[in-house]
This record gives sequence, structure tokens and C-alpha cells, in this order.
Amino acid sequence: MTTPSRRELANAIRFLAIDAVEAAKSGHPGMPMGMADIAEVLWNDFLSHNPNNPDWPNRDRFVLSNGHGSMLQYALLHLAGYDLPLDELKRFRQLGSKTPGHPENFMTPGVETTTGPLGQGFANAVGKALAEKLLAQRFNRPGFEIVDHHTWVFLGDGCLMEGISHEAASLAGTWGLGKLICFWDDNRISIDGDTAGWFTDDTPARFEAYGWQVIRHVDGHDPDEIAQAIRTAKAETARPTLICCRTVIGFGAPNKQGKESTHGAPLGQDEVAAARAHLNWPYGPFEIPEAIYAGWRANDRGAAREAAWNRLFDDYARQHPELAAEFGRRLRGELPTGFAAGADAYIARLQAEGPTVASRKASQMALDAYGPLLPELIGGSADLAHSNLTLWKGSKPVTSGDPDANYVYYGVREFAMTAISNGIALHGGFIPYDATFLVFSDYARNAVRMSALMHAHAIHVYTHDSIGLGEDGPTHQPVEHLASLRYIPNNDVWRPCDAVESAVAWKAAIERREGPSCLVFSRQNLVHQHRTAAQLADIARGGYVLLDPPEARFDLILIATGSEVELAMQAARQLDAEGIRARVVSMPSTEVFDRQPLEWREGVLPSWCRRRVAIEAGVGDYWRKYVGLDGAVIGIDTFGASAPGDVLFRHFGFTVERVVEVAKALR
Repeated sequence: MTTPSRRELANAIRFLAIDAVEAAKSGHPGMPMGMADIAEVLWNDFLSHNPNNPDWPNRDRFVLSNGHGSMLQYALLHLAGYDLPLDELKRFRQLGSKTPGHPENFMTPGVETTTGPLGQGFANAVGKALAEKLLAQRFNRPGFEIVDHHTWVFLGDGCLMEGISHEAASLAGTWGLGKLICFWDDNRISIDGDTAGWFTDDTPARFEAYGWQVIRHVDGHDPDEIAQAIRTAKAETARPTLICCRTVIGFGAPNKQGKESTHGAPLGQDEVAAARAHLNWPYGPFEIPEAIYAGWRANDRGAAREAAWNRLFDDYARQHPELAAEFGRRLRGELPTGFAAGADAYIARLQAEGPTVASRKASQMALDAYGPLLPELIGGSADLAHSNLTLWKGSKPVTSGDPDANYVYYGVREFAMTAISNGIALHGGFIPYDATFLVFSDYARNAVRMSALMHAHAIHVYTHDSIGLGEDGPTHQPVEHLASLRYIPNNDVWRPCDAVESAVAWKAAIERREGPSCLVFSRQNLVHQHRTAAQLADIARGGYVLLDPPEARFDLILIATGSEVELAMQAARQLDAEGIRARVVSMPSTEVFDRQPLEWREGVLPSWCRRRVAIEAGVGDYWRKYVGLDGAVIGIDTFGASAPGDVLFRHFGFTVERVVEVAKALR
């Protein structure tokens, strides 16, 4: 075989996708076939990466937002020389393979983010591009651009129909993310067919209105036009770029190309054979000639690029040793020396001082204490900074150009905010937090789920945590939200009962690297709880004994979170006055508690004591796992109402009298 043409190199992507989908008997061949020419030009001529080191810090980030076309990315990774053998492509969509149905960042070398829920990959990419820009502002010095890489995104029509694309694109334009370059796969086909019936937006004008550079009318099957568009995009440094590529879905399948039938189903043996003939691809399933492999790797300059960067970084380290050390620490995800000790000292001081404040205020106090210790902390709020109290004394807007910029004004964009936080976390170099009212976690919920799925070190802050927020009424009073967040696997939810537990929750979220944390705070003041040194240390276990009768002999257990802990404490005192001894368990994080050794859990909630009452101003069924059928739950299983918070707590039965009554009724 002579030196392969660009079309032949692109056809290798097409037929690996076709063959993998056929073997799996499921998948999406149409997009990989339609975007193969764009991908070939980008990856072979422009993408700065090193297949031998997918974690090279200064690599370009490639995001496949239209993640259903995952075989395009797997084919690219395989052909480019990543650790993704052909056998893994043959096991596409099979249990335990490195080629799942949608790209997963923790499964496949070279996959930067988990995509599939349309539009979220795009928002993740905005977060990655923001992280690159801010790290460059902080660490680059004249002659030493150690942070200098692009974020490339493939987008489908579906991504741009999703509302999150509007939110994220608007912010990207506002932030001037000049190293964010997106390719719109304008094939005008989605699952239901021709999009003319439901997607008639003037997409280029929309992005221009957001402050983007837009390159229109690019033939997505012409390598020269694609390359010229990329060069134009890279030349623009002040604005992100959208390259509008007109493509044919299922390109090369003579009887099905341009039709929705290629979107999400195998082509079938007859059409596969027809495509091989049509594209002059005389090779069997999964057969890639050596000349094609050689063509794909002929321009592999990844090792050389990384070696050059390493030399630059070595020179940088000699001239700027403190900056180099800090840069390395942050990218490794290591917390600063002294953070844990500083946080523990703050928590101990807070316990001694005993402030009675709203936990949202306690959250801000924790940020004031921890922020100076954590230059990697970056956060923001969805237009609620002065309600969520996410601004702290060292906050500097990301639009300020300050080298230490660390605060994001997201506007009313909860979904994009959360997905952008995920992207920042996955990029590295930052610990992001975002914030809104707990009730509006609904807007962001799928991005929270993706945080947990991707093991992203993101912190999601939610305030106004119950009917206690008061007069705004049931539209703003969360009821089912705590349970909903707790049911997400790998998602730690904290609902602290006072300023001390709030500080512990923040410390735990900062130290946790295996996934996200949701910190849930109150609007109303919470009473400080007295603790021994041992109890103070036990908060980090997620659930602990806050009050025991003398000699730890008790008749029943009261379990509570947040504002209801003080209610449980008052009820325990009333029960004691009536000769009934109650243990009070504060359970700020059920997920963390459930990970504790059995001996610890048994010590807090001994199985012999089946008289248990759980108290929380949210739906009650979740607590049955702790109280069983013999116990009782005091919760709220209806929507709230508009009235002052204290009035609502009495109205819905969150009173000492009710807790005592329910406890005494247990047998």
C-alpha cells in the first residue's frame, strides 16, 4: 500500500466504528462516519498530546460532547497509539471492556471526561478552558508559558438543542476563552429524523451573540477547508470559536447515509459490505493495514512535544522554584502542607467559642478560615452569592485578570455551573465549589450525578435547606431533595447541625478525592452543640453519639440532622424528665457513616435498641433504613407553605411535644 490519503486515514475511523457496532449489535455508527474527516485533520495535524502519557499536564484536552459516537474516540485513541488495543475495540459495549457505550474518563486512557448526556461535555470543556486560562494567569512568566493548551470539542445538533449549551456558551463568551474551539457536526439529523421540524435556530448567529468567533459553511468532508478553519480558530485568542461543519451522517454507507437509521443502530451486513465497496476499503472486520497505522503515527510528535515542555519546565523551576513546586503540587491534587492542622485548629477554636449562627454563615466562616490555606480553591454561585454566602474575604472575580482570581459569578445557570465545576475539577489544579438554593439542585441534578459517576472532586453547596427558609413558600422549600441527592452513588451529602459540623463538612469535602460532596446549609440560626474532644473527632465519621444519659444506659435513640438536632436534644431532655432515657445521634452524613466499620455503626446504633425516631425536615422514607419498621420517622411528606420558618416548623409537627409523643408511643 502506498502512503495513505487523508480519506483512507479517516476511513480507518469509519470502519473501526462500523465493525465495533456490528460486533456489539448496538451503538451509533452515523456520527463517527460523519465526523471522521474532521477528527483525522484535528488529531493528525493540530492536537498536541502524547499517547504514551495521557496525563501530560500541558496536553490539549479533547472532549466528545456527542458521546453516543464513542467509537470515533476509541478509534482515534487506538490509531494514535494510546493503550487501547484492538481487542478492546472488538469488545465494544461489553462488560469490563475499556470501550463502554459512552466515553468514561476513569475507564479509557485518553478520555478526558465522561460524556453521553448531551451538552454536558460541552459545559465540562468550558470548565477545562477556564481552568487553563486561570492557571496560565497564575503561573506563566515571560518566556515560560508552561500552561498553554487548547480545549477541543465535538458537538452534535442534540448538544446545541439542550438548554445547558446556551448557559455554557454564554459564559464562555463572557470569559473570553480563546483556547476553546468547538466543531458543530451540522448534519441536520437526530433520532427522530430531519431536524427541520424542531431545530431551526440560527446557531451561528446565536454564538456570535454570545461573543464567539464563528466560522461558517465549512465542508466537514474537505480536509483543506477543515484545516484552514482550525488555523483561523487558533489565530483568535480573545474569543472562543465555533466551527460550523456541514456533514453527512453515516458518510460512506451508500443506501443509508444522511438518514436517521444510521444514528443509533448497526448498519447491517449488507450495508456494511456496500460501504466497503463504496469507500474502496477492501479489508475485513477490524483489519487495519500497517500502512494506515504508520500514516496515523507518522506525525506523532507527542513525545517530542512533552520532552520540550519538560525542558522548559526544568528551566522554569530553576528560575521560579516556588511557583514550580506549587504548580506541581496542585496538579498532583495534593493539599498544602499544614492544611489539615490548620483546619483542625479552626474547628477546635470554633467548638470552644460556640457561635450560634445559620449554617450558611458558618459555611462562609469556614471559607474565610480555609481559603487562605488553599490557593487552588475556586468557587461561585448561581446569582445567589449574598444568600449562599459563598463570597469570602479573599474572593477575586475570574473576570478581573488577577493572577489569583478565584470567584465565578455564574448568573442564573445552575446546570451549566455544576457541569463547568466538573470540568474544572477534571482539568486539575483547582478544587471547585458551586452554590445555589437546595431546591434548585433539581436544575443541576444530572450534572451532580455526573460528578459522582466521574469521581470529580467538586463541592456542591446548597443553602436554604428546608421549610425553615420560610416565607418564599413551597416553590423554594426543598422536601425530597436531600433524599434524592443521597440516592446518587458515590455522592457524599452533609447536613450539619451547627457551625462546628459545618466546618468539619467543608474539611471533609476538601480532603475527599474519590468524588463530589454536597454541603447543605440552613438559612436560620442553629444552636451550638456542646461536645467533648472525642465527640469533636467523631463528627468526621458522619454519625456519632451527641448525647447519652448517665452511664450510657438508654431506652431509645433519637437520630437527627441539621436544624432538627437541637430539636432532638430538647426532646431528650424532656423525655429524661419523664424517666425515659434517650440517646441522641447526630447524623450529618449518612454516606460517610455507612462507610464506617460495622463495630462503629453498631456502637452508635446498637441493634438491640429498636426504639428509634429519625427527625429531619424532608421526606421520611429514606430514614427507614436506620429506624426499621419498629421505629418512627418525623419528616415532611407534603410540600411546604408560605409563612415564617418557626411557624412552619410548628405547623408541620417539628416540635418537642411531637417528638416526645412519638417516642413514647414506640414499643
